[in-house]
Amino acid sequence: MCGRYAASRRPEDLAGIFEIEKWEPEETLEPDYNVAPTKEVFAVLDRALKDVTEPRPVRQLRKLKWGLVPSWSKTPEGAARMINARAETVHEKPSYRRAFSSRRCILPADGYYEWVTGQQERDLEVEGKKKRPRKQPYFVTPADGSVFAMAGLYEFWRDKTLPDDHPRAWWVTCSVITTEAETGPLAVSPADGPHALAEIHPRMPLMLTPDRWDAWLDPARTDVDELRELLAPPPTGLMRAFPVASAVSNVRNNGPELLKELDGPEEGTLF
Repeated sequence: MCGRYAASRRPEDLAGIFEIEKWEPEETLEPDYNVAPTKEVFAVLDRALKDVTEPRPVRQLRKLKWGLVPSWSKTPEGAARMINARAETVHEKPSYRRAFSSRRCILPADGYYEWVTGQQERDLEVEGKKKRPRKQPYFVTPADGSVFAMAGLYEFWRDKTLPDDHPRAWWVTCSVITTEAETGPLAVSPADGPHALAEIHPRMPLMLTPDRWDAWLDPARTDVDELRELLAPPPTGLMRAFPVASAVSNVRNNGPELLKELDGPEEGTLF
C-alpha cells in the first residue's frame, strides 16, 4: 500500500521533468516530507483547457487532494479510505473504473514510507485482515535519485450543498495505484535489513518509468486491456530502502530530517 510519502521537488523542477505546459503559481505547494491522506498534493495530468478554439490535451501540474471521491458519491466522507487503488482490480471497481478509463495522472514523489511487518502480519495484510501496530519505518526511493512517478487516478466531485460560484463547490481528488511488492533484490539494501521490498510490505506504489508517462497520461487512450498493460511492474533493482526515524509515524512531524538514513533499525523494532 501507500499511506505516506515524501514530495520535496519544487514545481519549477517538476515542470522540467514532466514537460509541463500549464501551471498556476497560486497552486504552489511547499516541500512536504510527510505527505498523509487528505493532504493536497501535486499531480501531473493531460487535460484540455476550457474556452480555447482548438481543445487539445495540455500537460498540467495541478494541486489535488489525496483520497479519491467518486463523482457519484453523496458525500466526501470516504475519501480518507480511498487513497489506494489495486492495479489488479482498478479497471472493474465502481469507484475507480471511470477514472481509470479517462482520468489518469502521475503523482510525483521522492519516495514512500513503509513500516516493516513480520511474516504473520504480512499474511494478515494480504488477507485484508487487521494488523498489529506498525514497526520500523523504511524510506523507499529510486537508487539513482530520480523522481518516483506513482501511477494515479483523479476524479471530480460536486458539492451540491454549495452554490456554483463557491470556491469549494468542486473537489478534485486522487488515488495512488498499488501493485504487489517486488521480490527481487534491491539496488541498495541495509546489511542488517530487508533485501527486497516484499520483505517490508506485500504491496507498493506502482512506479511508472519515463517511457510510459505519455501513454498513461493520454486521455484518448481508453482501451482497458491496453491500459492494463501499462500497469506492469517496473524492472526490479531500481529501488533502495533504508531505515528512518520513527518520528515519521506522527503526521505532525515534517522536515528533511525525516529522510535521514539511520545506521540500522531503531532499538526494539524488527530487522
